[in-house]
Amino acid sequence: MSFIPTPLNLPVYPFKITLKDTQHFIFDEVRKKHLVLTPEEWVRQHFIQFLVVVKKFPKSLIQIEGGLSLNKLQKRTDIVIFNNQGQRIMVIECKAPAVKITQSVFDQAARYNSVHKTKWLVVTNGLRHCYAIIDHLEGQFAFVEDLPVYSLL
Repeated sequence: MSFIPTPLNLPVYPFKITLKDTQHFIFDEVRKKHLVLTPEEWVRQHFIQFLVVVKKFPKSLIQIEGGLSLNKLQKRTDIVIFNNQGQRIMVIECKAPAVKITQSVFDQAARYNSVHKTKWLVVTNGLRHCYAIIDHLEGQFAFVEDLPVYSLL
């Protein structure tokens, strides 16, 4: 059975959604391909549009579902943002709306970021968004209310 999109705590965007047989697909404007519409993909696509439209992040500096090696295991980072010099500056972990943002979810994103070592860490389920700035030298982080526009990162 196909996922039925639910309202999120993000702006509404005019996504290209198609139906093939009994499966819904959503067009990913960054990767330029149709993807199976799952609850997590619904959140990921909304958050990407939020970054591009509202926060003015360049599409060309967004990497989606990039691989990484963590403790000799292959993992995937949902979204990684780069700066103009090609350095990773943000890791974003997307969860389905039904998944609560708990300490263990944040810890998962932090483990991924232990490889990337970005200044920003974001966790979202589309309903709740947690933004943290990380100081890797001091081993500390601080939550912030909102994500700045790209030019201020």
